Amino acid sequence: MSVPEIAPFHAIELSALAHRLAAEGQDIIHMEFGQPSTGAPTKAIERAQHVLATDPMGYWESQALRERIARHYHDTYGVSIRPQQVILTCGASPALVLALLSSLTPGMRVALARPGYVAYRNTLKSLHMVPVEIPCGEKECFQLTARAIEALVPAPDALIIASPANPTGTILPEQEFRAIVRVCRERNIRIISDEIYHGLSYGEPAHSALEYEPEALIVNSFSKYFSMAPWRLGWLIIPEDMIDKARARMGNLFLTPSSLSQHAGLVAFDCSEELEGHLVTYRKNRDLLLQALPQMGLNNIPPPDGAFYVYADIGHLTDNSLIFCEELLRDTGVATAPGIDFDPVNGHKFMRFSFAVSTDRIEEAIARMIPWFSAKTDK
Repeated sequence: MSVPEIAPFHAIELSALAHRLAAEGQDIIHMEFGQPSTGAPTKAIERAQHVLATDPMGYWESQALRERIARHYHDTYGVSIRPQQVILTCGASPALVLALLSSLTPGMRVALARPGYVAYRNTLKSLHMVPVEIPCGEKECFQLTARAIEALVPAPDALIIASPANPTGTILPEQEFRAIVRVCRERNIRIISDEIYHGLSYGEPAHSALEYEPEALIVNSFSKYFSMAPWRLGWLIIPEDMIDKARARMGNLFLTPSSLSQHAGLVAFDCSEELEGHLVTYRKNRDLLLQALPQMGLNNIPPPDGAFYVYADIGHLTDNSLIFCEELLRDTGVATAPGIDFDPVNGHKFMRFSFAVSTDRIEEAIARMIPWFSAKTDK
């Protein structure tokens, strides 16, 4: 079995360029990554500082945090899980690897939306699994549909669902989500639901796959809503019959997540007032961006119902989104993500803006981009 070829994550390359330009003195506005510019909640940081000063720590998995996560699913979604089903991980990325290794074997086929998060495709390839990308366009609001999954022949072994989605921020309507689960149950398709952007919704809240399918595997993290990306803390919810298998893999591959992060994460669950304040900022940033983009000639945009992204069609301006985003960065100092990261087929004519920064930086980015895009449009 040969080593699979994995495409680079181009947004990381552009971010490295952005940091080099910043070191040379250019003012950079970072809209390339899906990471909040705010830090962890204040009380979580205070707890971490206390633990640093009083506890040598070690390899550890917090039972209190597992219980708190289980309570969160009961309170938020009305579903009951046992704390033993919660496996704490070093972020959502290891949780995804753990979910795949615990439920699938090399050669199995996994369906996912295109456009979609770049690491889904490349993680599957790295594990010698086969990504089956379902093209999702404007007609489908860039989301999966039950009809598309029903039409796959043969049926895939698993399906990765993301709602809210990256890069579009679209959310699956409840009726469609139920229909997808029904099709997966009928066709014996395992569901892996990435719920990392839950809590970040601007209308109807996102639903957990556990509301419709108790056997779904749930990937989540403290990186987005909890504003704790650099703390590298996430979790996987696993069905009862997979607990031992998943825990064996977790222990051998990753040991445990950071003890310090677990202490902070437990406190972060009770910082809702501060965290909801971030959501107010994101909503304002989203509105500002959606008002400004038509002035840049960008009108074909999926509705960002959640997360903190806008995915824009730039096909009338370029056929190479990577070069386009690099030019934008060098000329204006605004770092964005090229669509080819999320869609290797049509992503050359799309780009993604992250609005998880402060409102003053969004306003400055808009002020820089409007004349730049206008010059491109006038050519």
